[in-house]
This record gives sequence, C-alpha cells and structure tokens, in this order.
Amino acid sequence: MINTVLFDVDGVLLSEEHYFDASALTVWEMLISRNYLALAPEQFKTEYTEEEIKEIRENVFQTDKVLKFMKSRGLNANWDMIYLSFSHQMIHLLAQIKEDEAANIAKWLTNPINYETLRDIGRVLSQYQAELNFSLFVTEFSRSEATKQELFNYLNVLAEEKLGVKTSIFQKGELWSICEHVSQEWYVGDENVLASTGRPSVQTGKKGFLANETTLAPTEEIAALFKHLTTSGFTIGIGTGRPELETVEPFKHLKWLPFFDEKRIITADEVAKAEQELTEPKSLSKPHPYTYILGLKGKGASVKDCLNTTLPITNGEEVLIVGDSLADLLAARQLGCQFAAVLTGLSGKDARQDFEHHKADYILETVLDIKTIL
Repeated sequence: MINTVLFDVDGVLLSEEHYFDASALTVWEMLISRNYLALAPEQFKTEYTEEEIKEIRENVFQTDKVLKFMKSRGLNANWDMIYLSFSHQMIHLLAQIKEDEAANIAKWLTNPINYETLRDIGRVLSQYQAELNFSLFVTEFSRSEATKQELFNYLNVLAEEKLGVKTSIFQKGELWSICEHVSQEWYVGDENVLASTGRPSVQTGKKGFLANETTLAPTEEIAALFKHLTTSGFTIGIGTGRPELETVEPFKHLKWLPFFDEKRIITADEVAKAEQELTEPKSLSKPHPYTYILGLKGKGASVKDCLNTTLPITNGEEVLIVGDSLADLLAARQLGCQFAAVLTGLSGKDARQDFEHHKADYILETVLDIKTIL
C-alpha cells in the first residue's frame, strides 16, 4: 500500500513552458550577443514580445523536436539541454572555418572554455560567413545511442569527427556553468540572479519569468489534493531539477508550501552540493535516484548515506513517484518504487506511448488523477 508520494514539479505541477522559453533565449544570447560569440550583436536585446520568444524557440529547438529528442534520451535538466544545444552549434560553426583556423580550434578545444575563450572564438568567427543550423542536432545525435550524461561525451566525438581535434573538453565544466548562469539571468531576472547563483548578471535588463508561473491544473484543486493527501496520512515531498529559489518562491505565492515538510523539498541546490562532496566528478541529477532518495530520507541525511542506500529500497512498493519524464521513470525503477506518469509535460498526450513502452505503473491525464489510484 502506498504511503509516500514524491512529486516532480515541472510538467507535473507547474508548466515547463517558461523554462524552455528561457532556455531558447539563453542559447540565442550566447550565439549572438557581444558578451559571447557575437554572431549578430546588433540583434540582441533583453526584452522580447511573446511572438518573438516563440519564433526564437521554434528556431533554436526546431519546434521543440530538439527538446523532445533530449528528453527521450533521459536528459531532464534544462541547463544540460542548453549546454548541449549551444556546444553543438559552436562545433558546427567551427567546422565551417577549420581549414583556415585549425591551430586556433585546437587551442580552444584543449583548454577549459571560459568567457574569454568564447569572446576569442567570436572575434575570429566575425571574419567569416559561418552560418547557424539548428536542424542538424537531431540528425547528428541520432547516429549515437548515447543517453543521459553520455550525450556530453558525444560532443567530444563530434568535435573529433568534424574538427579533427581529439578532446575531452565537453564535460560539465566552465562552459556548462556559463550556460547555467545565463539561463538563470533569463529565468529569475536581475532582482533574483545574485541570490540564485551567487554572481551578478553579466547582461542586465532581464525581468525574468519567475513571477509568471503557470499551474497545470487549477491552483486551488492542486492545493486540495495536497490537503487530502496529508490529512489522509500520506507523506508527501518534492524531487525537482529546479533550484530552491524557483521552487519555494512559487510554492509560497501559490500557498502550497504549508502542505510540505521543507526537509522533503529536494531541489537542484541539494544535488549540486552533493556533487561537490564527491571525490570523483559524477552527475547526481535525474535519472540518478539521489534526488528521490534524499526526499525519502529528508534533508540532513549525508551524501554517503544516500549513495550507500541499497537499491531497490526495502518496501519500495509503498512509495509513488509522480513525474512527466523518462528520467523520473528511470529513477523510480532504480529505487524499486511505483511510478505514475502524467501527460502534462512537454510531449503532452504523445508521451503515452513511451510510458506504455517503459511499463509505467500508472498513466494519468493530470496530477489531480492521483486520487483515483490511492
């Protein structure tokens, strides 16, 4: 019998749309802004209309085909998606100048890529007519069987194939952190970026999307679901790839926070802190089950204790994980927990076939249908 329910946030409780909008704007900025590759600095601005954002997103993510492809390969974090998209496009740009700039390319791709490197690449690219081509992403990555964090390494494979440079530079390092920071500028805005990242904005003038969250069911009905679960004796928690600020603040605004023990609200911040404690670099983001293990044990449990947890866990059938992605399902499978897929994520009802293929325990139209299975 289920007695604990752990919820993902994006695609389950809150819409992912603004996250994907911010992700597209991030890739766009890093390609065209003078702060980065500066392909078209005169086109960069910090305020866009909804129609302009839609157009940029449709271009960068090819009407979301790129996003859906990455999700189908088990990638769940927007920062990872941004990093892959930008890095792939950068490799494509460099491939167009490799005959004349082989020495520079070898230098750039055998050292950590930082702000100075990006601007140096931009200065050289400005001398050529290199063109973007976002449609190549799915075509080129489809040649690989890589999933999850293995997709990062496939960037190294593409760099050797397209540029003739053998490298291991495309891992979670300085360039990944730059992508993360630009994304946070767009999502939380100038007012919150310092609190979110510990660093000021590189490019000011962004209002952020944080104050405009969209719920995936009526706010009051989700609150009623939480109340029903807690008063019925269920333990509930959150396991999300969002940072703490972007989880707790909306929950406060929506008046959902009182239903949760904050020790069971696990965010990307806890995952990042845990990764810093590891002696060897390793991703603990979903589909790694760390987020949900900590949600079960509660904040305060040591990283060592969580990682030494025997999987599948004892009495896993008593835990229900509610998510919208393959990454959530894979984490639940490792834990030996039950999994309820909701069809309110990026792929909507089209995700049903994937969830049926992976034998999700339950497939629900919305998070409100949880009541029907408990």
